[in-house]
Amino acid sequence: MALDAETVRMLTRHRERQEELSVTAGTHWQNSGYVFTTADGAPLRPDYLTGRFRRLVTASGQPPIRLHDLRHGAATLALAARTDLKVVQAMLGHASIVLTADTYVSVLPEVAHETARETARLVLNAASALGRELSV
Repeated sequence: MALDAETVRMLTRHRERQEELSVTAGTHWQNSGYVFTTADGAPLRPDYLTGRFRRLVTASGQPPIRLHDLRHGAATLALAARTDLKVVQAMLGHASIVLTADTYVSVLPEVAHETARETARLVLNAASALGRELSV
């Protein structure tokens, strides 16, 4: 998976903190291989993550969302940034691009409007290049 420089920087800092925790934990450190762990290296329990996320959302004053909704948000933002649908499919791990398209392509009205503008621009430019004026 491709990551931007800021995310890589943050993950590097996180890994450095984990290495410090492993020294502090000594023989109690569990080398679980997970990126996000407890203070002794054990994997985080899914129910802990769900509850923690729910409390953070409530504290933020934002409308309630599920942790899984972040996945949909990431896919939607990627498409809004004009990421190729095949890349979004791979990012989500979908076996079929049809599932990705059916789920996400019609989500953002601004993407549809931008597509309409760009399509019209291409048609108008082509007509202009041919020396033809389009009229209604």
